[in-house]
Amino acid sequence: MTAPIDSPGEDAADADVAAARSAASGDTSAFEQLYRRHVGRVHGVIVRLVGAHGARAEDLTQETFVRVWRALPEFRFESALSTWLHRMAVNTALMELRSRRAGPRWEDEADNDDVAMIDPRAHGPALGMDLERAVATLPPRARAVLVLHDVEGWKHEEISVSLGMAVGSSKAQLHRARQLLRTRLEAHQ
Repeated sequence: MTAPIDSPGEDAADADVAAARSAASGDTSAFEQLYRRHVGRVHGVIVRLVGAHGARAEDLTQETFVRVWRALPEFRFESALSTWLHRMAVNTALMELRSRRAGPRWEDEADNDDVAMIDPRAHGPALGMDLERAVATLPPRARAVLVLHDVEGWKHEEISVSLGMAVGSSKAQLHRARQLLRTRLEAHQ
């Protein structure tokens, strides 16, 4: 009898559980293993939500892992560790977006529609990269709604609570984001 196809994932999940239990007891090398295994995914979701604002995305990634380190002793292992880490990253990004809304950086979004995309043809034909670049050029609120709704699978009601906007505004931002993406992708074909 052969091993199930999803065995490597199960092995990684088992390794995560073992490392998380050790890290929760203060084992920094176990936490470093978790960090190395998950930093790419955590950073990726933060960049998709808040944009690649230079070192700020790196700072938020580090902030997520600081929060994880502090919260790990209370983690109950009722969900996969990777799911919990992903949710911590989303929450950290959403806190950043809410703080931007209160400060001057959030107000700058109105003119972001004019941001030019990097010419994807210069970097090869991969649609995934074109789409990723186009998403990165979206205004912050539109990008956040698009990522939360279309990538993360959130409902507009959840998005409205997390971003502090009306449900109708969430729907309008999603429509706006999709229109901008379509326009930007068509312009660079």
